[in-house]
Amino acid sequence: MHTHPLADYVDCLDRGDLRGVGQLMLSSAGKLAGIGADFLICPDNTIHQAFGYVEPQSPRPWLHIAEVVAAHAAEHGYKRLGLTGTRWLVNSEVYPEKLSALNLECVRPSAAERDETSRIIMEELVYGVFKPESIAYYQQVYERMKTEGCDAVILGCTEIPLIINDSNSPLPTLDSTRLLARAALKRAIDGGGNEK
Repeated sequence: MHTHPLADYVDCLDRGDLRGVGQLMLSSAGKLAGIGADFLICPDNTIHQAFGYVEPQSPRPWLHIAEVVAAHAAEHGYKRLGLTGTRWLVNSEVYPEKLSALNLECVRPSAAERDETSRIIMEELVYGVFKPESIAYYQQVYERMKTEGCDAVILGCTEIPLIINDSNSPLPTLDSTRLLARAALKRAIDGGGNEK
């Protein structure tokens, strides 16, 4: 496992510098390949925006978090998925692209909802702050998505499952981090990943 400080990634994201994000990811990839990793994963949804830059130069193959989530959604019969995560992720094509490849729809929060859900992540959850009103806000967003025909919601950020899961969400939740971890375990057990 290797990562650069979150602040380094945020600095790049704030500047719209996906190449910089990719360089940080490739730096980690090189270190992990150097100590024997067969394949790589990144549990941070947001920085998957740099995969177009990373994958062609990577010393090892990657599992893509949105591909894993999309495959799981399709296998379980979900058709219209709500998406929550940081503003950088929700404004990107990371999930819409992978979902549409499997004929699945992606519903994004409204602009105001994106701002508030992202604020909760970056100003509360990453600091271990869990407020009842923030949980209620996420539930309200998911309830609205449900009325718009969503049949599940993607928890597109590592921190969201700290406050939301199937027990308190109006919609079934797809925990991207957990799904990626399970896919990585399966791939490791199956012995895949040595090819680039």
